[in-house]
Amino acid sequence: MEKDKKWNISVVIPSYKVKKHIIDVIQSIGSEVSYIYVVDDCCPDGTGDFVLQHNTDPRVSVIKHTENQGVGGAVLTGYQAAIRDKSDVIVKIDGDGQMDPALIKEFIEPIISGQADYTKGNRFFNLDSLKDMPKMRIFGNAVLSFMTKISSGYWSLFDPTNGYTAIRADVAALLPVGKISRRYFFESDMLFRLNTLRAAVIDIPMDAKYGDEVSNLHIKQIIFYFIRKNFINSLKRIFYNYYLRDMSIASFELPVGILLIMIGLIVGIPNWIESLETDTYASAGTVMLSGLPLIVGTQFLLSFIAYDINSEPKRSIRPKSYSSLTP
Repeated sequence: MEKDKKWNISVVIPSYKVKKHIIDVIQSIGSEVSYIYVVDDCCPDGTGDFVLQHNTDPRVSVIKHTENQGVGGAVLTGYQAAIRDKSDVIVKIDGDGQMDPALIKEFIEPIISGQADYTKGNRFFNLDSLKDMPKMRIFGNAVLSFMTKISSGYWSLFDPTNGYTAIRADVAALLPVGKISRRYFFESDMLFRLNTLRAAVIDIPMDAKYGDEVSNLHIKQIIFYFIRKNFINSLKRIFYNYYLRDMSIASFELPVGILLIMIGLIVGIPNWIESLETDTYASAGTVMLSGLPLIVGTQFLLSFIAYDINSEPKRSIRPKSYSSLTP
């Protein structure tokens, strides 16, 4: 991709109960941006009408949802509008003032230079900036990050719920809009969908910023939902990448490893229980019959994980050579 061409940069701002901050956010967006889409996701405060009444920036378009579709639904609506207007890169920021628009240039630079198809923020890169982040949120994000690494295949990324993102418009056009989660799981599901396209994704360091905004995301309420959704996406990704699209040595390591571990447990658990009840030691042969499959199976499983980590997409894709086939 040529850096010296004229790039049309769009910003999508999903808006729900951000009336207090939205105008300040719009005014902070730099001249490198050509289009700004404020998507009113059926906001009870009438954010869209408020922008229409008070905004003076000619780059702004307001799109209104008649029904609330969640942050993902609002972002995808903005993506579709930006694609129709021939945008090259689409940036998504929130309207609550947590995301500094001055960072837009840092988010789009890897895309313009051809290093990435999608960039996302990472609030955990600079540990000093985490002193103001609630401890429960730090713990929750660590758990969610680990689950998302497995389900998405992007092992080098962190902070999966961070909504400060940028994407090449021609890559966004390949996304299966009807299948992507619309609400809190949107960011994690996006990573899963991007991996099925083999898109290159890069984390952009940013500071954690908290003001008087009210977060609608509560870890205790969504943790089990995230576990279920990540588990399903993990199975889909493994099947798609290792059995449907391609096959490799890892395609054999995973089932063999799981089978050997199960054999070891099935053989070993009854003998362990019997040894505890009778207070006798199992014979060396019995121990080996259980221990050897467990050891070998664990090695196979670790080999699969190592292969998967090394298979993380690192090169920007050429969208025209890809179909939009996704699981």
